[in-house]
Amino acid sequence: MSKMIFVSNRLPVTVSVKRHKISYHESIGGLATGLKSFHQSSDSLWVGWPGISKDRLKIDEQTKINKTLNEQYHCHPVYLTEKDIDLYYEGFSNKTIWPLFHYFAEKAEYEVKTWEGYKKVNQKFYDSLKSYIEKDSVIWIHDYQLMLLPELIKKDFPSVKIGFFLHIPFPSSEIFRLLVWKKEILKGILGSDLIGFHTYDYVRHFLSSVRRILNINQKFYTLEYNDRNIEVDAFPMGVNYDYFANKKIQVEKHKAYKIILSVDRLDYTKGIIERLRAYRRFLKMYPKYRTKVKLHLIVAPSRQLLPTYDDLRRSIEKLVSEINGEYGSFEWMPIWYLYQSFNQDDLIKYYKEAEILLVTPLRDGMNLIAKEYIASRTDHLGMLIISETAGAASELSEAILINPNDEVQIAKGIQTALEMKKTDKIASNKIMHERVKRYNVEFWATEFMNRLSKITIKDNLKIPKEEFLDEQHIHEKFKKAKSRILFLDYDGTLADFQSTPMQAYPTKKLKSILQKLSHIKNTEIVIISGRDHQTLDRWLGQIDVSLVGDHGLWYKAKNSEWKQTISIDNIWKERIRHVLEIFVDRMPGSFIEEKTHSIAFHYRKCEPEMVSVKMSEIKDALFSIKGNHPIEIQEGHMVLEVKDQRVNKGHATRLFTNQMSYDFVLAAGDDVTDEDMFKVLDQAETIKIGFGPTKAKHRIQTVKEFRDLLENIIKIGGLN
Repeated sequence: MSKMIFVSNRLPVTVSVKRHKISYHESIGGLATGLKSFHQSSDSLWVGWPGISKDRLKIDEQTKINKTLNEQYHCHPVYLTEKDIDLYYEGFSNKTIWPLFHYFAEKAEYEVKTWEGYKKVNQKFYDSLKSYIEKDSVIWIHDYQLMLLPELIKKDFPSVKIGFFLHIPFPSSEIFRLLVWKKEILKGILGSDLIGFHTYDYVRHFLSSVRRILNINQKFYTLEYNDRNIEVDAFPMGVNYDYFANKKIQVEKHKAYKIILSVDRLDYTKGIIERLRAYRRFLKMYPKYRTKVKLHLIVAPSRQLLPTYDDLRRSIEKLVSEINGEYGSFEWMPIWYLYQSFNQDDLIKYYKEAEILLVTPLRDGMNLIAKEYIASRTDHLGMLIISETAGAASELSEAILINPNDEVQIAKGIQTALEMKKTDKIASNKIMHERVKRYNVEFWATEFMNRLSKITIKDNLKIPKEEFLDEQHIHEKFKKAKSRILFLDYDGTLADFQSTPMQAYPTKKLKSILQKLSHIKNTEIVIISGRDHQTLDRWLGQIDVSLVGDHGLWYKAKNSEWKQTISIDNIWKERIRHVLEIFVDRMPGSFIEEKTHSIAFHYRKCEPEMVSVKMSEIKDALFSIKGNHPIEIQEGHMVLEVKDQRVNKGHATRLFTNQMSYDFVLAAGDDVTDEDMFKVLDQAETIKIGFGPTKAKHRIQTVKEFRDLLENIIKIGGLN
């Protein structure tokens, strides 16, 4: 049986130490309940922070906690320092991701130190669980605090099944693109094999962001990324229905007034201020209900040390005081306000007593309070008023849906709920009740785990493990060789792709790497690129390397002049250019790059939806005028290039290998144009950077990893 590992920011057990006595408190409800049946299986583990700072624990206390959590609770703790908590949790998670994902972009902070703290803790989580991962493990990672973790795991354990679930909203791509580290976050999540959200709106927003920011398209909620198929879907989380529906609690009947209930954690996303203003508007619009209703406002303390939350608490208290002062009397207060946390039994009592539950968040991932209320009201007489921007609204459409920013609409919603006929209430509630009963929290967890278990990693992972580079093998062959030559592509191999080609100019560090490589005894370096030879000369001409530009049309041996490899006829260019110019006008963000032997149509900055519609049209137009001209159409990374088919990197490499015999030849590239080079150098050490089919013998995933390889070769050459 596969080992199941659950990972979340917090363990389902909270550890506390008082007077050297260690206490353990199990969580109830929510995630802990949903995963209980899976977690109780004999071979499962839950990894997370135990809720206490590492700084407050002695070594022997940590040892005791580790033993108890592992043996009694099947948990493994990740210990965080006060600094970790401040930067990773209070900082990046709650001052950057939380406000941005809830559409409070003006509250989001972008600090490098909190981002670094977030990365550090995600790495800590990985380091803590790494030793528990087996080749057939199934790992389910939860929420916005751990969005980098899937990629960290997948990189070292490609055969492991990884699920990720986001418990908060995923914002529209226009909002998400404001995040400074948006690409890193998306790539982190895309280490998963199954990605889950509460609603299909969030699924759409995520897929749109992936398309627009990473230029990855989807088909039927499946993404193809790094030669893997990643499934994305909605899994609306439920509640522990049986607990809320079957709990026997003595209920007090308030005949003098009807209760409108509001239950929230202190947070600016919950719309508490707007709710109070709407209640005041209700009392003003419908004076007959004064003394006939009372708002029970329960606010659970949260993040009290953050200034934003302390300010919110003060604003709530001030507004409650104003409304009570304006409409209250000795006999009746419009609002009964409690700033404290309640256990679930107490909440069920409040649910059963309330005529109305008022749930009006400005933005909410799901809002389980609404579902708990429906489950608790087995009499079907309580009425739910819910914000249309809460995730639960998509499942509870029979409730009274309101815009949380519309005071008048909320006021009218309260009136409607109070005056609704009993038969209508029962009819609406029965439908919602059955839905909440059917899609409970156990159903949610089971559905996600079943879906994850059905994913076949063997088909999902198209790259055989043996293809990945054995760096030690390269080192040994390089050491033994007496004469060496390295053919290195530029874009996507030595330098990462940029939004425009000219932004990928070499950094000082890259120039230093190339210069040091060229100074290794008996070692020749050839930069072989599709870029025009003038740009290559301007960027790298001062370094002691040979250059090949325009995909092999022009070459410049070290300390010599540029020469053309073949004579070409560009009579075809004018017609091709004319067609491409038409599409440039139709596709904002695209542009033409003209080289000696080719014309390239770049569309990296275009809207992905536009590209998917227009690309087939462009190809059809080009093929229709190709005729008998010796040209070919090649697709690269967000570029379509029309070039003379006689020009390729394979021919250019022969110019060097035919002049001298080398006992170590290495060629590296990332694009389809590099395949000609790999084909010619079939006896060499050929390396593909990235994913996709290739003739290369080895594979490295990123530009950074390849540059690390080159720096290690420099050390072997004695030039570090």
